Amino acid sequence: MSRDISDVTRARHGRPVHHWRRNVVELAAVLSAVAVAEAVATLNGHGPGAPALLLTSAALLVATAGFHLWRTRRQGHAPPTSDTGARPRSEAQTGPSDQPRETTATVSEEGALWRMRTTVRDEPGSLAALCMALAELRVDILSLQTHPLAEGTVDEFLLRAPGGLAAADLARAVSAAGGDGTWIERADAHDLVDAPTRVLGLATRTALDAAELPLALRQLLGRCTIRSLPAVPAVGSRRPEPVPVEGALEDTVMRLRAPEGGVITVERPYLPFTPTEFARARALVELDARLGPRVPRGQDVLTLPKGNDITVHRADAGDLQAAKEMHERCSARTLGMRYHGPIGDADRYLNHLLSPRFGRTLAVRTASGRVVGLGHLLWDGDETEIALLVEDAWQRCGIGGELLRRLVAMAVEARCASVYAVTQASNTGMVAAMRGLGLPLDYQIEEGTLVITARLDAPRDEQAPERLSNARELGTA
Repeated sequence: MSRDISDVTRARHGRPVHHWRRNVVELAAVLSAVAVAEAVATLNGHGPGAPALLLTSAALLVATAGFHLWRTRRQGHAPPTSDTGARPRSEAQTGPSDQPRETTATVSEEGALWRMRTTVRDEPGSLAALCMALAELRVDILSLQTHPLAEGTVDEFLLRAPGGLAAADLARAVSAAGGDGTWIERADAHDLVDAPTRVLGLATRTALDAAELPLALRQLLGRCTIRSLPAVPAVGSRRPEPVPVEGALEDTVMRLRAPEGGVITVERPYLPFTPTEFARARALVELDARLGPRVPRGQDVLTLPKGNDITVHRADAGDLQAAKEMHERCSARTLGMRYHGPIGDADRYLNHLLSPRFGRTLAVRTASGRVVGLGHLLWDGDETEIALLVEDAWQRCGIGGELLRRLVAMAVEARCASVYAVTQASNTGMVAAMRGLGLPLDYQIEEGTLVITARLDAPRDEQAPERLSNARELGTA
């Protein structure tokens, strides 16, 4: 795409470049005026008109300096001397697509970060006009990415705006400068990393842990809903529709072939995906497919309050047989509170739960090597579910609380806003474990089923962040 870099540089700083020759001439004129006034005053030093002459000269100098200052400031906000090609559109041309998707938030007095995306014409000067409009509002451009389209280009900005500037005002200025389909949302410090560095970091995380793929896609594409549909559906689910090898992109939905043969669906209803984003997502999924199933191999040995030593580690399909044997030792009541369905189907859920494609699983083993507890952190679209199962003989020993703290710490590390647990209203142990996190909780109950949601972005007591930080260090080993 053609871009006028000189215009962009000038617009970003909010002022045209002044020529030094003109400044020298103006300074010489002022000094000459001072010299003439002094000579005249010296010749008439003893005359009656000398004081009046000096006062008149001083007034002229002050007026000259004031005019120079006014002229400089006025030119500092003047439009560029060359035509950028951008024109404010009339009200007849301005439609719903010209309005921002989010216009209610405002920047705090100390300023804030914004992510903004808008479409501009593919012609010289279009980006310069847009940058000039931002400069007029004293908005600083921290980074810029371009997504070429068949017609036009989608420009994605990371902005730092001054206090008091509303998103609606920012969007109106961008629209007047030629931007179309403007979308704005608040950003944070994580967005300050440049795009290549962020993509490399996400690729590294995906290479180390297969469970990171959905999280990496979410951070790569922004706010979106990601669902992994297995090739062999779980109990009560239907088989997903087939997807081409190269994937499919339809406006706000992209469908990719999962590495294990299923389908990964990414949906972002508020903003269409660009071909550039689709290519990046395909590359990340292809990397995951080439590396195959993998889970970090690490474990922690802990001593329970009763003196028993246990080992906590990440689990995968290799722990399937040990998990089934634990099911056989669990009572019907324990399995019923965990799976909320026929007990005979419990083993069938394990293939899904132990797959790193759908989340993370922690297993607790005794000194003899038996699995006595499982904790699951499951990616459920744009939400995150937590589930626990502890063998009857090892309940009330602190295993459930330990697993829960580690899983919540993982969710915090993954930048999840909340986690939820589905259990029965009579499961007092799960309720107590959730309350022990020290986080704000929401309760919803219907026909005996209790859903407890913990907000991770607002700790309720001062010790909760420290407890979660310690658990995170242990849970990710």
